[in-house]
Amino acid sequence: MTTASTYDVARMARPRGLDDPAWTALRPLAIALFHPRSSDHRPGVTARIGHSGERIHLRFAVDDRFVLSRQTELNAPVCTDSCVEFFVEPLPGLGYFNFEVNAGGTVHCSHIEDPTPIPGGFKKMDFLTRQELAEVGIATTLPRVIDPERPDAVSWQLALDIPVTVLAKRLRRELAPSGTWRANLYKCADHSSHPHWASWAPIGERLAFHVPDRFGELRFAP
Repeated sequence: MTTASTYDVARMARPRGLDDPAWTALRPLAIALFHPRSSDHRPGVTARIGHSGERIHLRFAVDDRFVLSRQTELNAPVCTDSCVEFFVEPLPGLGYFNFEVNAGGTVHCSHIEDPTPIPGGFKKMDFLTRQELAEVGIATTLPRVIDPERPDAVSWQLALDIPVTVLAKRLRRELAPSGTWRANLYKCADHSSHPHWASWAPIGERLAFHVPDRFGELRFAP
């Protein structure tokens, strides 16, 4: 398992669901750096990332408790629920995308070019549309709504299937899963009874995920 902030993204056939054997060939990375403000609940979280030439594939695996999934609307604040997140900057200087998905599969994503906080969001950001996000595959092992939260032990998985074309159209650039991209991955549950904030690459002392200067590196295999 890799915990350093560099990850080699292997080429793979497009996986057919969460149980596809192709996932096991990918090296897991640990989302295990918990901010000190986190409660004593520290879920075990790993992710595996691959690409199939035209798509980026991720599968999160979470050994959790106190699981909550209330948000059901597109681009709602899913970080308040039990949530996994993939922030990715494909090209330098053109902003990053924040794919945030709660345990029930509801997604929140925007293209953020200036993450300076302002009331209601960030200085320069634009939500991805329903049509754009309809192209992103999302699969989860949990139901859409979990309310009240489940205090018992719950192991769950969630997969993302992201077409590179969705990112390329937003960036207005030709784009392929090659070279080095920058990214970070997170687990949070802001409004659960046991809130926590974990990352793959270190975020520093301040509790903030929208810090692209601290992203790690994804190195894509041809």
